[in-house]
Amino acid sequence: MCIGIPVQVQSCDALQAWCSGRGERHRIDLQLVGEQDVGTWLLAFQGSAVRVLTPEEAAQTNAALDALAAALTGETDFDAYFPDLVDRKPHPPTIRSELCHDRRQR
Repeated sequence: MCIGIPVQVQSCDALQAWCSGRGERHRIDLQLVGEQDVGTWLLAFQGSAVRVLTPEEAAQTNAALDALAAALTGETDFDAYFPDLVDRKPHPPTIRSELCHDRRQR
């Protein structure tokens, strides 16, 4: 499986940046996002930055990747990885529930 990872720019020139993320250092191509300031978070996929992330998006993506790693080791309690979703109610209703409601109306 190939997935993008959040990386933070440590140094940068016009087309390349040295970034750190997930405990590793990466040389990242910046052609899709342009030159970036040190400290900027990027979503990197196969050695290229595909978009700029907010610090919050980077943290949420890292939490999701941590949850994936935990699931692979057999962990089943994921609330700590997604605290913003723990008390969230589904809103708006899912399409599936709307379809079921429409069928009952007929």
